[in-house]
Amino acid sequence: KVYYEGCPGCAMERRKESSTGTPYKELFFVGITTFASSLPITSLFPFLYFMIQDLHVAQREEDIGFYAGFLGASYMVGRGFASIFWGMVADRIGRKPVIVFSLFTVIVFNTLFGLSVKYWMAITTRLLLGALNGFLAPIKAYSIEVCRDDEQALGISIVNTAWGLGLIIGPAIGGYLAQPAKQYPHIFHDKSTFGRFPYLLPCLCISIFATFALISCIWLPETLHKHAKFEMGAETAEAGTTQESTESPKKSLWKNWPLMSSIITYCVFSLHDTAYSEIFSLWTVSGRKYGGLSFSSKDVGQVLTVAGVSLLVYQIFVYRWLNNTLGPVNSTRIASE
Repeated sequence: KVYYEGCPGCAMERRKESSTGTPYKELFFVGITTFASSLPITSLFPFLYFMIQDLHVAQREEDIGFYAGFLGASYMVGRGFASIFWGMVADRIGRKPVIVFSLFTVIVFNTLFGLSVKYWMAITTRLLLGALNGFLAPIKAYSIEVCRDDEQALGISIVNTAWGLGLIIGPAIGGYLAQPAKQYPHIFHDKSTFGRFPYLLPCLCISIFATFALISCIWLPETLHKHAKFEMGAETAEAGTTQESTESPKKSLWKNWPLMSSIITYCVFSLHDTAYSEIFSLWTVSGRKYGGLSFSSKDVGQVLTVAGVSLLVYQIFVYRWLNNTLGPVNSTRIASE
């Protein structure tokens, strides 16, 4: 193998060849940063109904679900439009800058969301939080690049486990810490900061944890190879026009049926998961006269956390089964898809 001086990707390859153990330090930072980035996604579901109610945007109680749907979807709308862009940026400038910037946006916009006093401010901050948080694709690539071939399944499973933990702990944080002046009147006063901004405390706690995760990125080594331009120039000069005549045209991604079927399946399950989390939250906190259960935000957080634990256990079981049945390489490929 040829290694280039000053290339972080080559330095990582050298480190993997010289090391025989598992990169626990890199995987620990991967888990911490992934966990911090996933917390804001579901933390708002337990108090979403009450937030729309306090923003006084719905004229009738029956209309709260309509406005809550737009607010809950704004994060994923921004993320859906920007995910491909952030993946391209990570391939061009590196994984670490995108990861650091994504954590910085969590700190800023998640805090601003807790300070929202108008509906347009809440939906804008959630939209920007999703659009500027291009975290998931680069961290999955990073978790594979820091591991040897026989440990890549472990790297992917760390990302998905930490992501699942964030989706579990997020509702608990939102449910237990929202409206602290109402839930814990002996600690928080109505005229205090958390009394005037009843949804700031859960958002602030998540932002503080994301700050620690951002600081930990100092010890996060870059893995992207940055000698591609020189490599391409040398290959072009050596191959000349012969390479152009023998090179086969690239197949379109839209015609890659195994990939497209995996994407469609992932979309269906993601739609089901998100719809369940939001509709369940709105239904349980609605009044009994509307067919709801009159739950508090704390009750909703508890139920969603229990549901998330069962999902995480199932996810770990599936990954272990794939690893034992298909082997590390095939299980990594399926997990990535």
